[in-house]
Amino acid sequence: MTDMKALKKELRREALARRDALPVDWRIEMSLQMAEAAASIPLDPGTVVSGFWPMRSEVDSRPLMFALREKGARLCLPAILDKTTIVFRELVRGAELVGMSFGTAGPGEDAEVLDPEIMLIPLAAFDRRGHRIGYGAGYYDRAIGKLHDKGMRPRMIGVAFDCQEVALVPDEPHDVVIPEILTETGLRRFGSSL
Repeated sequence: MTDMKALKKELRREALARRDALPVDWRIEMSLQMAEAAASIPLDPGTVVSGFWPMRSEVDSRPLMFALREKGARLCLPAILDKTTIVFRELVRGAELVGMSFGTAGPGEDAEVLDPEIMLIPLAAFDRRGHRIGYGAGYYDRAIGKLHDKGMRPRMIGVAFDCQEVALVPDEPHDVVIPEILTETGLRRFGSSL
């Protein structure tokens, strides 16, 4: 187990270093290009979509989220409650955002907590099977598990740049496979769960 954690940590470090090396202007252009993928994500008006406010050199998912809002989505962002739990708070126009952990921002405590039906999921690294490496805290794995416990099966779409792909992510029993990954080269689908 320790060797697997060390390997994941190294894969995460290498993938994030590649992402950090991408020119800022290029990341902005590719984030805007990725927003065009909204056309290939069907949703009914009122569908709850969780996104994420970008931190460091992440894909800026805001253009994609706003394109989905134009199609009728209700948006929400993760809020960390404690060392093990995130909830998804509704993001509405004009609402003040507050500082969150990891240098990101999100709706305050007065925002409605929603259960996402489509999840845009940040990640550090991924492989061609849809296995992902997050930032190491397991928040999304647990949040997805709680949605499953409620009988929900949200559509999960990882969001990353192509340079974050690795040959193989080591599997652990608690890992959640992400059936789709959106990168600057398009929406990739994995596995037979779609």
